[in-house]
Amino acid sequence: MAAKKPIKRKHVKNVRKTKKQRARNVREKNFLKAALKAARLAVASKAADVLDKIKKAVSVLDKAAERKIIHANKAARLKSRLNLAYNKTK
Repeated sequence: MAAKKPIKRKHVKNVRKTKKQRARNVREKNFLKAALKAARLAVASKAADVLDKIKKAVSVLDKAAERKIIHANKAARLKSRLNLAYNKTK
């Protein structure tokens, strides 16, 4: 039977680092989803602050794409769809 390999300090550190990164990414994704939902609801209900909500959502999308939390093409697609929905309501 093979001997157990010792747990190296760098592996423990890597696990700790990965947990922090995952927590940050999940938090960012939840913030992104909330901003998108608010913008879509504002567009659907033709709220007065619809442009502010769209600008906020676009900003959050750009930051998430820049930080590699979502793919850049996905961010572009979501921004495009949001703008299309807004333009249809005009």
